[in-house]
Amino acid sequence: MLINEFDPWKSPMCTCPPKYSFSPYTGCSHACIYCYITSYIPDPFHARLKKNLTERLEKELRSRKNRYISMSNSSDPYTPEEKENKATRKCLEIFRDNGVKVLIVTKSDLVARDADIISGMDASVSMTITTLRDDVARIIEPRAPPPSKRIEALKKLNNRGIQCSVRLDPIIPGVNDGEIESIVSKVSGYCKHIVSSTVKPRADSLKRLRNALPGVTENTKFTRVGNSYYLPSDVRYKLMRRVRNACDSRGLTFAVCREGFDLNTATCDGSHLISRAKKSE
Repeated sequence: MLINEFDPWKSPMCTCPPKYSFSPYTGCSHACIYCYITSYIPDPFHARLKKNLTERLEKELRSRKNRYISMSNSSDPYTPEEKENKATRKCLEIFRDNGVKVLIVTKSDLVARDADIISGMDASVSMTITTLRDDVARIIEPRAPPPSKRIEALKKLNNRGIQCSVRLDPIIPGVNDGEIESIVSKVSGYCKHIVSSTVKPRADSLKRLRNALPGVTENTKFTRVGNSYYLPSDVRYKLMRRVRNACDSRGLTFAVCREGFDLNTATCDGSHLISRAKKSE
């Protein structure tokens, strides 16, 4: 199946409303060192286009319930291969023609290429911005477009009237926690909502973090929760509280992702912006 129920792990900390998950690709070539897909997707940092994608998608949409689709959660829909393949663009056209609501989740400026389609459908874009420093991004998100390009894409989307949110995720102590207020301030003119979370590596991504950031993470304490490793609760709360305060000061709605704290002022994933997309025109 291409279209699946979201959250296969049924995390008790997940506050997302019922939705579907869909990925045009298997794997993601952005190769972020904190990524969790390496624990369950073979050859994870080599994105492959799914077979008979558009034909299968159109067929599966016939039996889909009336829920929005999140694209994508395990593999970025704008992984570098999309520049040539234009598969995500074709899928968006199918969603538009079938009246499907879509939440596009990405960390690529390539999404702005498809503003002509997105602006004419029930859709919202969620852009990941973990740092404002391109040099830091090259370490933790080595093959993803630099944050400067992502912010420029946000501007373009906003100028087209597309409702956007930002994922300040993950926050890694000693790496990007000092930028929280600066990031919120920088993106506040181009988005309506911010969702944030602290780093939650799995065993393999924890190893990558420690190899890439030995001076930062070697003394960081983690506790295993299910298949992931969490920072201490008090550390996580202080970080999320800072993001919430920064959002409050800028008039943005806010939510945490799988943190277990009652800090949300709107739907966690930003899907509430989908219903506002057409109204804002």
